Amino acid sequence: MNDTMMLVQATWQEQQTFRMIPTSDACPYVECIYDPGTKVFVIISKIKKTALHMLPKLDEYGQALSGTKGIKQERHKLEVFQEFYVEDLTAIKDVIHFFASNANEFDYASFMTESEK
Repeated sequence: MNDTMMLVQATWQEQQTFRMIPTSDACPYVECIYDPGTKVFVIISKIKKTALHMLPKLDEYGQALSGTKGIKQERHKLEVFQEFYVEDLTAIKDVIHFFASNANEFDYASFMTESEK
């Protein structure tokens, strides 16, 4: 067992769920969260990558510029953390038990629907 994260209760999109937070600098992840709406476990790693994102175009005062089609946007390169999406229930449980120090005490399954337990 790696024991570099801890399970905690959290709110995600107005629903109760669980997330894992790092307890050590050795942890390879920034955080993990279970999305009960999509039944996906999202893992956010410390690996950074460059991604293109559309952001509002701003004037010299930092206000978004509007055009005839709404707010004007421009493409920017941003450094973001690599994300992994785990949908398989067995794989989710394996990750939790490998990294979470309190996996046996914390009832993470109670945040999953009855068909997933």
